[in-house]
Amino acid sequence: MRVLPKVYPDAHCELDFKTPLQLLIATILSAQCTDKRVNLVTPALFQRYRSPAAFAAAAPAELEKAIQSTGFFRNKTRSIRAASAAIEEKHKGKVPQTMAELHALPGVGRKTANVVLGNAFQKDEGIVVDTHVSRLSRRLGLTKQTDPEKIERDLMKLVPQKDWTNWSHWLIWHGRRRCFARKPDCRNCEVFPFCPSGPKFIRSGEASLSV
Repeated sequence: MRVLPKVYPDAHCELDFKTPLQLLIATILSAQCTDKRVNLVTPALFQRYRSPAAFAAAAPAELEKAIQSTGFFRNKTRSIRAASAAIEEKHKGKVPQTMAELHALPGVGRKTANVVLGNAFQKDEGIVVDTHVSRLSRRLGLTKQTDPEKIERDLMKLVPQKDWTNWSHWLIWHGRRRCFARKPDCRNCEVFPFCPSGPKFIRSGEASLSV
């Protein structure tokens, strides 16, 4: 909590968006896909579809083609169209601002809801648990759980609520820049002194020790 904010003072959501709807769509697209790839797809997508009504009315084949490179495009198309239709019909075209309402949208899980609440509405109602947060939380000894919602509950007990959104950003940035899934850069890791897993990686030869 002391070190990571100093290492990553500018940590933020790396999905490009201007509106809550855009962030919701981008987060749906990010499942099993990199933020970089999503950011290549969304400029043209958001230019073509500018409202929940537009996404809901999109021809499935056309939307599938537009997002195909993000993978799982048929499932994502169904989720985007259904969520957009629900926003238009039940929320007067406005992305809802509560966990219950967001989670109730078709294809929107707790992780996606947390992303939107924390980054579009600046509401710390939960902690985003993606693959980086899950991996680093276990490596740092903050949880023994593997289920994202159980990991989130453990983290919410440890991290002050005002830092819930930023906590995810700090771990995600650290996971992308230092604590890699394979060959973590333990030699240069800023939180190595607090990490119970670092010495194990070094002893086993699994850590990257190159300067």
